[in-house]
Amino acid sequence: MLKSRPIVAFVATSDPKRAKTFYAKTLGLRLVSEDAFALAFDAGGTMLRVATVKSLKPAGYTVLGWIVPDIAKAVRDLVKRGVVFQRYKGMPQDDLGIWSSPSGARVAWFTDPDGNTLSLTQLEKI
Repeated sequence: MLKSRPIVAFVATSDPKRAKTFYAKTLGLRLVSEDAFALAFDAGGTMLRVATVKSLKPAGYTVLGWIVPDIAKAVRDLVKRGVVFQRYKGMPQDDLGIWSSPSGARVAWFTDPDGNTLSLTQLEKI
């Protein structure tokens, strides 16, 4: 029933003004709409709704991720915009904070201003 229907991604914020700056200016997503309930962005053709909540406890795992063709370039570009990439103890990451998974994918993590964990992934070239 839903296999051919577009998906909507959600993430929460307790500070919509700060989230708007981060998702629009820092990440470069196009703001589609905003109201008292959420900010809506175009994330590569997928609607990303940043829902406004009174309080937020970020999940202990990645909630949003983007597939990129060149992760090193994407990380460097975001670092220039002020993004700090996460380092995880016991996980071998290169100088940019990129981890090479057993599947061959390369992944780097960062957080939004509310502490939501986001990621970049470069899939293994086939």
